[in-house]
Amino acid sequence: MNAHQSLAIGQPIAPPEAISPAAGEPDAMVRFEAISKTYPAYRGKPGVNALENIDFAIPRGSITGVIGRSGAGKSSLVRLINGLEKPTTGRVIVDGRDISALAGRELRLAQRSIGMIFQHFNLLSSRTAADNIALPLEIAGWARADIRVRVTELLALVGIADKHDRYPSELSGGQKQRVGIARALTTRPSVLLSDEATSALDPQTTRAILDLLANINRELGVTIVLITHEMSVVRQLAREVVVLDAGHVVESGHVADIFTHPKHPITQSFLAEATGDSLPVSLASRIVAEPSAGGQAVIRVQVRGAGAGDTLVARLARELGLDVSLLSARIDEIGGQHVGSLTLGIPLGISGGEDAVTRTLAWLSQYQFPAERLGYVA
Repeated sequence: MNAHQSLAIGQPIAPPEAISPAAGEPDAMVRFEAISKTYPAYRGKPGVNALENIDFAIPRGSITGVIGRSGAGKSSLVRLINGLEKPTTGRVIVDGRDISALAGRELRLAQRSIGMIFQHFNLLSSRTAADNIALPLEIAGWARADIRVRVTELLALVGIADKHDRYPSELSGGQKQRVGIARALTTRPSVLLSDEATSALDPQTTRAILDLLANINRELGVTIVLITHEMSVVRQLAREVVVLDAGHVVESGHVADIFTHPKHPITQSFLAEATGDSLPVSLASRIVAEPSAGGQAVIRVQVRGAGAGDTLVARLARELGLDVSLLSARIDEIGGQHVGSLTLGIPLGISGGEDAVTRTLAWLSQYQFPAERLGYVA
């Protein structure tokens, strides 16, 4: 029996009364409906409106990134999903259940279907890797024999089968997080919450953990919600992204759409940090605001789709008869699509005329390539 097949051990928890989606509504694993969350004044400190007018859905089986700066409301959002907090107004629907209306035993049962991965692992130092993974099953009353089988499966699934008897102090940061991921999967959750799970890891280990989460999503079909302040994490793993700022959703959509057409300033700032979309210093230092005879206009073009960047310069040169220069380029795979930008030099006339620039911008608009003029070089 392989690890994937053996994940069916035990019986799924019967949910409380389910809420059916509205006719024509896409299948959502998590829905926020008119949510607000206000924390009252405490010990002389004023009350805080952590979330306001939150309405969005997380598709079933998706990997969705929720990104925002410190204080944006990310932690409050997580605590609403797993039922640790109640909204001040609105409802939180998780897998067809209004988790915001549950309490006591019903809430505890529902929480077993929501796994949680923490930034600092939250492992018990007195327990081995296997015993840390077993803890939720012990609390749930599983038989010892079933716990042993389940723990063995999960250690193999996260790639640390040989660390069964190691204590946290004997594990690297990445290995500790793999134990944390295995523990979050013990009760076969339908939703996996990753709360800044890679923030304490080095870049190479971060990539390995994100690859593991992608594999878990692909193999088990679990919906993953990434809570992060790092757009690079969203870029590598997520397909959908929700941008929070000061308790509001300011932008949301497919990751590739957000990367190519960011509308809100906070999203643009995240992208500048993640993509390194600044120009090479040698080019940026030469750009001026006014054209000069015989120089070039500098135009940055957003491209999307396999091969788009490869053919754009050739098509421009062929169809417009221009001597186009490729000044810099960056292409990434984001949300399963190729996305990037090309910085082009478009020749000005001998007198500094911009007929070629005008024709280039019109051609790019015709074929729906977003473009902006950055300035001019001599």
